[in-house]
Amino acid sequence: MLGGKKSGERTVPPRGTGNEAVTSIIGPEMSIVGDVSTDGTVRVEGRIEGTVRAGKTVIIASGGQVMGDVVTQDAVIGGTVRGTVVAESRLELLATCDIEGQIRALAKHLKLEEGCRFSGQVQMLDGGESLALPAPARVENSTELQGLSTP
Repeated sequence: MLGGKKSGERTVPPRGTGNEAVTSIIGPEMSIVGDVSTDGTVRVEGRIEGTVRAGKTVIIASGGQVMGDVVTQDAVIGGTVRGTVVAESRLELLATCDIEGQIRALAKHLKLEEGCRFSGQVQMLDGGESLALPAPARVENSTELQGLSTP
């Protein structure tokens, strides 16, 4: 056959060309110590101790835990967060969520389900102010580290 498929050959559909098509899943038995960053979506069913940054969406399932900040476009939180939550577009707090820390979101795109729990400051902005947290500072040539020696 010229230019055709062989018998039984399967065609694999093309994947998205950008990272926005990618979903990273932190499973229920997974634990990460450190920051997580993606241009796509992160679904947290396990535990992360660090900042979670996603260009598209962060989903924290009812058993998921983030001990650090969450910075993203859209967020759906059903689990536990101990840190600042910044949603630049849409934030949905499910009935099972438990947040201790600051919440920064657009007023017109904040949805709270009955039963959700949060303790801390809530900033509902109109879109003119900057929502994002400052980028993490890099430590280079710190004076605290200059006095250390290796054996």
